Amino acid sequence: MSTPSPIKRRESRKIFVGSVPVGGDAPISVQSMTNTETSDVPATVAQVNAIADAGADIVRVSVPTMDAAEAFRKIREQVSVPLVADIHFDHRIALRVAEYGVDCLRINPGNIGRDEKVREVIDCARDKGIPIRIGVNAGSLGKDLQRKYGEPTPEALVESAMRHVDILDRFNYPDFKVSVKASGVFMAVAAYRLLATKIDQPLHLGITEAGGLRSGTVKSAVGIGMLLMEGIGDTLRVSLAADPVEEVKVGFDILKSLQLRANGINFIACPSCSRQNFDVVSTMNILEQRLEDVRTPMDVAVIGCIVNGPGEAKEAHVGLTGATPNNLIYIDGEPSHKISNGDFIDHLEEVIRKRAADLERVRAEKDKNLITRSSS
Repeated sequence: MSTPSPIKRRESRKIFVGSVPVGGDAPISVQSMTNTETSDVPATVAQVNAIADAGADIVRVSVPTMDAAEAFRKIREQVSVPLVADIHFDHRIALRVAEYGVDCLRINPGNIGRDEKVREVIDCARDKGIPIRIGVNAGSLGKDLQRKYGEPTPEALVESAMRHVDILDRFNYPDFKVSVKASGVFMAVAAYRLLATKIDQPLHLGITEAGGLRSGTVKSAVGIGMLLMEGIGDTLRVSLAADPVEEVKVGFDILKSLQLRANGINFIACPSCSRQNFDVVSTMNILEQRLEDVRTPMDVAVIGCIVNGPGEAKEAHVGLTGATPNNLIYIDGEPSHKISNGDFIDHLEEVIRKRAADLERVRAEKDKNLITRSSS
């Protein structure tokens, strides 16, 4: 039974990536990017759907060529999640995917070329209601900025971003979001802090090229978490050298830890010790795997002994406390029944799924009542 986050978010302009609001009072959205060959339509569609099934609000697809743009058309026809097309330099690709129903263009206006090309893309985006994402990375700063600063710095990242922002401002196009990513936590955090004082558009958070699953998760949690704690950030991607589905899971775990977003089960589990009355580690591994499909926001406590178990269970929708001779299951903070070690995992899964279904019914009824009241 989570409490609202005490974090006060930075005020920002709200834009829409397809049906997903980004910025303003919208929930912080989580996204990932496919790593399949875009021209392999079946593989890319399968991965987009897997990312969406994990809970992602937005999925980005690289579109480096016109052939990839044609593949994008087929992908767009087969998936329902909002899609961002990642495009570099060639404005014709942006125009093509705009015709095919792209929901956001990740293209830096300063890299397109002449003003006529920039205007053509912006006019098309304006006509079709497509936002633009400006993306600056420490590893790809312009040569003049490298000469000016000597090395990537937060100031260099922000100056690069503001050059692109100035172009969109000149063409009177405010519907964009910006990222200033670096692989170093301190550089990325400092760049986002500085950028947050200069524009009111949404900020897309990320620590780029963060690393593998474990190290990249830690680095992203530290960097993204620091910014979110300060109220900075409207959408995020955790960049891991891993399955993109893992990026989504980590992204939501970061938001859940700060009480900024709920997606699925928030497990409270002890690290276990000799007091445990059942194997907490193996129990958690099984439950997390079995219950990945549950999207209902709920707290589940799995505590191995009677010392801390009752206190944690009383704050959860479902709780399991190790005890002798039998373990105790709590529902909504109240002791419900006892269960032996023999079959408690199957039984606990059944209890959790039933409670999730009950919570969904309550939520649906509330939504129905709100709609009824607003229409009367």
